[in-house]
Amino acid sequence: MIDLHTHSAFSDGTQTPEELLAQASDAGVTTLGLTDHDTVAGWSEAVQAARIHGVQLVRGMEVSCRFQGVSVHMLSYLHNPDGARLTDQTEEIRKARVTRTRKIVDLLSADFPIAWEHVCEHVGEGATVGRPHIADALVHQGITRDRSEAFATLLHRDSPYYVSMPVISPIEAIDMIHEAGGVAVFAHPAASSRGQVVTDAGMRTIIEAGLDGLEIDHRDNPLAERQKLRELAQEYGLIITGSSDYHGAGKPNQLAENTTSPHMLERILERAHGVDLVV
Repeated sequence: MIDLHTHSAFSDGTQTPEELLAQASDAGVTTLGLTDHDTVAGWSEAVQAARIHGVQLVRGMEVSCRFQGVSVHMLSYLHNPDGARLTDQTEEIRKARVTRTRKIVDLLSADFPIAWEHVCEHVGEGATVGRPHIADALVHQGITRDRSEAFATLLHRDSPYYVSMPVISPIEAIDMIHEAGGVAVFAHPAASSRGQVVTDAGMRTIIEAGLDGLEIDHRDNPLAERQKLRELAQEYGLIITGSSDYHGAGKPNQLAENTTSPHMLERILERAHGVDLVV
Protein backbone atom coordinates (compact mmCIF):
# COMPACT_ATOMS: atom_id res chain seq x y z
CA MET A 1 0.00 0.00 0.00
CA ILE A 2 1.41 3.36 -1.09
CA ASP A 3 0.03 6.50 0.59
CA LEU A 4 1.80 9.63 -0.64
CA HIS A 5 0.06 12.45 1.26
CA THR A 6 0.19 12.63 5.06
CA HIS A 7 0.91 15.23 7.73
CA SER A 8 2.74 15.22 11.04
CA ALA A 9 2.75 17.61 13.98
CA PHE A 10 5.34 19.68 12.11
CA SER A 11 2.36 21.15 10.27
CA ASP A 12 -1.28 20.35 11.08
CA GLY A 13 -1.13 16.65 11.90
CA THR A 14 -1.47 15.42 15.48
CA GLN A 15 1.36 12.86 15.53
CA THR A 16 5.11 13.08 15.52
CA PRO A 17 6.79 11.66 12.40
CA GLU A 18 7.84 8.65 14.50
CA GLU A 19 4.26 8.02 15.62
CA LEU A 20 3.01 8.47 12.06
CA LEU A 21 5.50 5.95 10.63
CA ALA A 22 4.73 3.47 13.41
CA GLN A 23 1.01 3.68 12.67
CA ALA A 24 1.66 3.37 8.95
CA SER A 25 3.60 0.18 9.58
CA ASP A 26 0.81 -1.22 11.76
CA ALA A 27 -1.72 -0.37 9.04
CA GLY A 28 0.24 -2.28 6.40
CA VAL A 29 1.41 0.79 4.50
CA THR A 30 4.57 -0.10 2.59
CA THR A 31 5.44 3.38 1.27
CA LEU A 32 4.49 6.65 2.95
CA GLY A 33 4.81 10.22 1.76
CA LEU A 34 5.34 12.84 4.47
CA THR A 35 4.08 16.13 3.03
CA ASP A 36 3.82 18.72 5.78
CA HIS A 37 2.69 22.21 4.82
CA ASP A 38 5.54 24.46 3.67
CA THR A 39 8.19 22.70 5.74
CA VAL A 40 10.61 19.77 5.69
CA ALA A 41 11.33 20.04 9.42
CA GLY A 42 9.95 16.54 10.04
CA TRP A 43 12.13 14.80 7.46
CA SER A 44 15.03 13.88 9.75
CA GLU A 45 12.86 12.19 12.37
CA ALA A 46 10.80 10.51 9.66
CA VAL A 47 13.92 9.01 8.01
CA GLN A 48 14.99 7.38 11.25
CA ALA A 49 11.46 6.15 11.99
CA ALA A 50 11.00 4.74 8.48
CA ARG A 51 14.11 2.59 8.89
CA ILE A 52 13.03 1.40 12.32
CA HIS A 53 9.50 0.47 11.22
CA GLY A 54 10.39 -0.89 7.78
CA VAL A 55 8.34 1.60 5.75
CA GLN A 56 9.70 3.21 2.59
CA LEU A 57 9.60 7.00 2.90
CA VAL A 58 8.95 9.52 0.15
CA ARG A 59 10.06 12.85 1.53
CA GLY A 60 7.83 15.67 0.37
CA MET A 61 6.10 18.93 1.17
CA GLU A 62 2.74 20.57 0.44
CA VAL A 63 3.31 24.07 -0.94
CA SER A 64 0.66 26.76 -0.45
CA CYS A 65 -0.22 28.53 -3.71
CA ARG A 66 -2.91 30.70 -5.26
CA PHE A 67 -4.06 30.81 -8.87
CA GLN A 68 -6.56 33.35 -10.18
CA GLY A 69 -7.83 33.89 -6.65
CA VAL A 70 -8.19 30.15 -5.93
CA SER A 71 -6.23 28.32 -3.23
CA VAL A 72 -4.02 25.59 -4.71
CA HIS A 73 -1.86 23.07 -2.88
CA MET A 74 1.12 21.70 -4.77
CA LEU A 75 2.79 18.52 -3.54
CA SER A 76 6.55 18.45 -4.00
CA TYR A 77 8.12 15.00 -3.91
CA LEU A 78 11.80 14.20 -3.36
CA HIS A 79 13.16 17.71 -3.88
CA ASN A 80 16.48 18.73 -2.34
CA PRO A 81 15.80 21.60 0.08
CA ASP A 82 19.46 22.61 0.48
CA GLY A 83 20.03 26.05 -1.01
CA ALA A 84 16.83 25.87 -3.05
CA ARG A 85 14.67 28.86 -3.95
CA LEU A 86 11.73 26.69 -2.89
CA THR A 87 13.12 26.54 0.65
CA ASP A 88 13.49 30.31 0.84
CA GLN A 89 9.98 30.80 -0.52
CA THR A 90 8.33 28.38 1.88
CA GLU A 91 10.12 30.04 4.79
CA GLU A 92 8.47 33.30 3.73
CA ILE A 93 5.13 31.49 3.52
CA ARG A 94 5.64 30.14 7.05
CA LYS A 95 6.21 33.67 8.33
CA ALA A 96 3.12 34.87 6.48
CA ARG A 97 1.11 32.06 8.07
CA VAL A 98 1.96 33.36 11.54
CA THR A 99 0.89 36.90 10.66
CA ARG A 100 -2.30 35.67 9.06
CA THR A 101 -3.13 33.33 11.94
CA ARG A 102 -2.73 36.13 14.48
CA LYS A 103 -5.06 38.36 12.46
CA ILE A 104 -7.73 35.66 12.42
CA VAL A 105 -7.40 35.15 16.16
CA ASP A 106 -7.67 38.90 16.75
CA LEU A 107 -10.93 38.97 14.77
CA LEU A 108 -12.31 35.93 16.58
CA SER A 109 -11.36 37.25 19.99
CA ALA A 110 -13.79 40.16 19.58
CA ASP A 111 -16.69 37.69 19.65
CA PHE A 112 -15.38 34.52 21.28
CA PRO A 113 -13.25 33.59 24.33
CA ILE A 114 -10.09 32.80 22.38
CA ALA A 115 -6.63 34.39 22.45
CA TRP A 116 -3.29 33.87 20.73
CA GLU A 117 -1.99 32.08 23.81
CA HIS A 118 -4.73 29.44 23.43
CA VAL A 119 -3.62 28.76 19.85
CA CYS A 120 0.07 28.52 20.80
CA GLU A 121 -0.78 25.72 23.23
CA HIS A 122 -1.63 23.54 20.21
CA VAL A 123 1.44 24.31 18.10
CA GLY A 124 4.34 21.90 18.44
CA GLU A 125 7.95 23.05 18.47
CA GLY A 126 9.05 23.91 14.95
CA ALA A 127 5.57 23.36 13.50
CA THR A 128 4.06 25.38 10.67
CA VAL A 129 1.28 27.35 12.39
CA GLY A 130 -2.06 27.74 10.65
CA ARG A 131 -5.84 27.57 10.81
CA PRO A 132 -5.91 23.95 12.09
CA HIS A 133 -4.25 25.15 15.29
CA ILE A 134 -6.94 27.83 15.66
CA ALA A 135 -9.49 25.05 15.15
CA ASP A 136 -7.89 23.00 17.93
CA ALA A 137 -8.04 26.03 20.23
CA LEU A 138 -11.70 26.60 19.33
CA VAL A 139 -12.45 23.00 20.25
CA HIS A 140 -10.48 23.21 23.49
CA GLN A 141 -12.34 26.40 24.43
CA GLY A 142 -15.67 24.71 23.80
CA ILE A 143 -16.55 27.03 20.91
CA THR A 144 -16.81 24.28 18.27
CA ARG A 145 -17.19 20.51 18.57
CA ASP A 146 -14.27 19.52 16.36
CA ARG A 147 -11.95 20.70 13.59
CA SER A 148 -14.51 19.90 10.92
CA GLU A 149 -17.12 22.18 12.48
CA ALA A 150 -14.54 24.93 12.96
CA PHE A 151 -13.57 24.84 9.28
CA ALA A 152 -17.20 24.64 8.15
CA THR A 153 -18.14 27.74 10.14
CA LEU A 154 -15.75 30.20 11.78
CA LEU A 155 -12.70 29.33 9.69
CA HIS A 156 -14.48 28.93 6.35
CA ARG A 157 -13.41 31.14 3.47
CA ASP A 158 -16.80 32.86 3.54
CA SER A 159 -16.54 33.62 7.26
CA PRO A 160 -16.11 37.24 8.37
CA TYR A 161 -13.10 36.04 10.38
CA TYR A 162 -11.26 34.67 7.34
CA VAL A 163 -8.00 36.33 6.31
CA SER A 164 -6.25 35.43 3.05
CA MET A 165 -2.53 34.79 2.86
CA PRO A 166 0.00 36.01 0.29
CA VAL A 167 1.40 32.96 -1.50
CA ILE A 168 3.07 32.10 -4.80
CA SER A 169 1.39 30.88 -7.97
CA PRO A 170 1.45 27.14 -8.73
CA ILE A 171 3.35 27.94 -11.91
CA GLU A 172 6.14 29.49 -9.82
CA ALA A 173 5.97 26.53 -7.44
CA ILE A 174 6.35 24.00 -10.26
CA ASP A 175 9.43 25.81 -11.52
CA MET A 176 10.99 25.90 -8.05
CA ILE A 177 10.16 22.25 -7.37
CA HIS A 178 11.78 21.16 -10.62
CA GLU A 179 14.79 23.38 -9.97
CA ALA A 180 15.25 21.54 -6.65
CA GLY A 181 15.00 18.15 -8.38
CA GLY A 182 11.47 17.41 -7.21
CA VAL A 183 8.24 16.21 -8.79
CA ALA A 184 5.15 18.47 -8.71
CA VAL A 185 1.70 16.95 -8.15
CA PHE A 186 -1.49 19.02 -7.84
CA ALA A 187 -3.16 18.02 -4.54
CA HIS A 188 -6.94 17.34 -4.47
CA PRO A 189 -7.60 19.57 -7.53
CA ALA A 190 -11.40 19.07 -7.56
CA ALA A 191 -12.00 19.58 -3.83
CA SER A 192 -15.02 21.86 -4.24
CA SER A 193 -16.11 21.23 -0.64
CA ARG A 194 -13.09 23.30 0.44
CA GLY A 195 -14.08 26.26 -1.72
CA GLN A 196 -13.65 27.40 -5.30
CA VAL A 197 -11.53 25.18 -7.56
CA VAL A 198 -9.39 26.01 -10.58
CA THR A 199 -11.31 26.21 -13.86
CA ASP A 200 -10.73 23.72 -16.68
CA ALA A 201 -8.84 26.37 -18.64
CA GLY A 202 -6.77 27.24 -15.58
CA MET A 203 -6.00 23.57 -15.00
CA ARG A 204 -4.62 23.26 -18.53
CA THR A 205 -2.51 26.37 -18.00
CA ILE A 206 -0.97 24.82 -14.88
CA ILE A 207 -0.41 21.49 -16.62
CA GLU A 208 1.25 23.16 -19.58
CA ALA A 209 3.58 24.97 -17.16
CA GLY A 210 5.18 21.59 -16.46
CA LEU A 211 2.97 19.89 -13.87
CA ASP A 212 4.00 16.27 -13.34
CA GLY A 213 0.86 14.77 -11.86
CA LEU A 214 -2.62 14.97 -10.37
CA GLU A 215 -3.76 13.62 -7.02
CA ILE A 216 -7.02 12.09 -8.21
CA ASP A 217 -8.04 9.46 -5.68
CA HIS A 218 -8.71 11.69 -2.68
CA ARG A 219 -11.82 11.83 -0.54
CA ASP A 220 -12.40 15.52 -1.36
CA ASN A 221 -12.46 14.94 -5.14
CA PRO A 222 -16.07 14.07 -6.12
CA LEU A 223 -16.32 10.77 -7.97
CA ALA A 224 -17.67 12.37 -11.15
CA GLU A 225 -14.78 14.81 -11.20
CA ARG A 226 -12.23 12.04 -10.73
CA GLN A 227 -13.14 10.58 -14.10
CA LYS A 228 -12.65 13.96 -15.77
CA LEU A 229 -9.28 14.27 -14.07
CA ARG A 230 -8.27 10.79 -15.28
CA GLU A 231 -9.13 11.77 -18.84
CA LEU A 232 -7.09 14.95 -18.46
CA ALA A 233 -4.16 13.01 -16.99
CA GLN A 234 -4.30 10.54 -19.86
CA GLU A 235 -4.42 13.36 -22.42
CA TYR A 236 -1.26 14.95 -21.02
CA GLY A 237 0.52 11.80 -19.87
CA LEU A 238 0.47 12.87 -16.20
CA ILE A 239 1.28 10.82 -13.13
CA ILE A 240 -1.85 9.83 -11.17
CA THR A 241 -1.71 9.49 -7.39
CA GLY A 242 -4.14 8.47 -4.66
CA SER A 243 -3.66 9.41 -1.03
CA SER A 244 -5.29 9.70 2.36
CA ASP A 245 -4.22 13.25 3.30
CA TYR A 246 -4.00 11.79 6.79
CA HIS A 247 -3.75 14.20 9.74
CA GLY A 248 -3.97 11.84 12.70
CA ALA A 249 -6.83 12.82 15.00
CA GLY A 250 -7.14 16.16 13.22
CA LYS A 251 -9.39 14.85 10.43
CA PRO A 252 -11.52 11.75 9.78
CA ASN A 253 -9.18 10.64 6.94
CA GLN A 254 -7.68 7.20 7.49
CA LEU A 255 -4.26 5.99 6.34
CA ALA A 256 -4.32 4.32 2.92
CA GLU A 257 -8.02 5.00 2.36
CA ASN A 258 -6.77 5.92 -1.13
CA THR A 259 -3.50 4.68 -2.56
CA THR A 260 -1.06 5.11 -5.45
CA SER A 261 -0.09 2.29 -7.80
CA PRO A 262 3.50 0.98 -7.77
CA HIS A 263 3.80 1.99 -11.43
CA MET A 264 2.97 5.61 -10.66
CA LEU A 265 5.41 5.64 -7.75
CA GLU A 266 8.07 4.35 -10.13
CA ARG A 267 7.32 7.24 -12.49
CA ILE A 268 7.83 9.69 -9.63
CA LEU A 269 11.15 8.06 -8.74
CA GLU A 270 12.28 8.19 -12.37
CA ARG A 271 11.64 11.93 -12.60
CA ALA A 272 13.05 12.97 -9.23
CA HIS A 273 16.70 13.91 -8.87
CA GLY A 274 16.67 15.75 -5.56
CA VAL A 275 16.75 13.27 -2.67
CA ASP A 276 16.32 9.49 -2.74
CA LEU A 277 13.54 7.24 -1.57
CA VAL A 278 14.32 6.06 1.98
CA VAL A 279 14.25 2.27 2.10
